[in-house]
Amino acid sequence: MRVFKRAIFSLSFLVILLSSIGCKNTQTLFKEEGKDWVAGGNAAWEYSDGDLIGSVTNRETGFAVTQKKYGNYILELDFKPDDYINSGVFIHCQDQKMSAETCHEINIWDGRPNPDYRTGGIVNRAIPLATIDTNNKWNRYKIRTENGRVQVWINDVLTVDIKNDTLQDGHILLQATGEGHAGDIRFKNIKLTPLK
Repeated sequence: MRVFKRAIFSLSFLVILLSSIGCKNTQTLFKEEGKDWVAGGNAAWEYSDGDLIGSVTNRETGFAVTQKKYGNYILELDFKPDDYINSGVFIHCQDQKMSAETCHEINIWDGRPNPDYRTGGIVNRAIPLATIDTNNKWNRYKIRTENGRVQVWINDVLTVDIKNDTLQDGHILLQATGEGHAGDIRFKNIKLTPLK
């Protein structure tokens, strides 16, 4: 019985230790007044009550992009789009520009005219496995990228799982684009955990 209790204690200690090591690697991206990102284009980016808000009028477009490039990681963030915004999370961007060709554009746009690559899909690369409506409420993206495999979840529902992809590292970019209307997108709790 003592041996069993010691084994349980040792296992519990190991789990706690590994969890704390994992947490130390996690970093916050797009910090308020942080120097880890810059803005580009015509969107206005500002912080309000801890939310990073991208706002546009009419057909403006803009982005917030990391200064550094990242490879294998888990990216988690909360997002809240309004009815009009065309937004997305771009990963593996080869430079600090918004492009579905040189980035993975993980879409946030429930009303996309071609719904093949609506919210939860990767534009021109992966049709979402599930249809999830996200407008006017907080949602959670979890994006895992490791050695050419990209997996995406919205609110714990798997929407993308692609393998052998050619883009494997790059900048991370947040989009705000107007589609003929004023609109805004809110982001918060943007965390990146590197994978070994």
